[in-house]
Amino acid sequence: MSEQPTSKVNYVIGPDGTPLTVADLPPPDTKRWVIRRKAEVVAAVRGGLISLDDACRRYTLTVEEFLSWQRSIERHGLAGLRATRVQQYRQ
Repeated sequence: MSEQPTSKVNYVIGPDGTPLTVADLPPPDTKRWVIRRKAEVVAAVRGGLISLDDACRRYTLTVEEFLSWQRSIERHGLAGLRATRVQQYRQ
């Protein structure tokens, strides 16, 4: 009998400062990616709640797309994730 690998942490601190668990993450069939949902996925991967591969598979993201979210947060904060501001923040 083989066991499924479990995450190393039970929760991380989400973008709004509250605990974030796997159950709190956006559903896998999410179509509308608002700032909060993107930031939650980035926080979950950064904190070790889920792996980058798991996040990309769960949300059908490319690694490049996820990394662009992460870079936007690092450079411009949550405002960098706004779809309406993408051109303003691109360099």
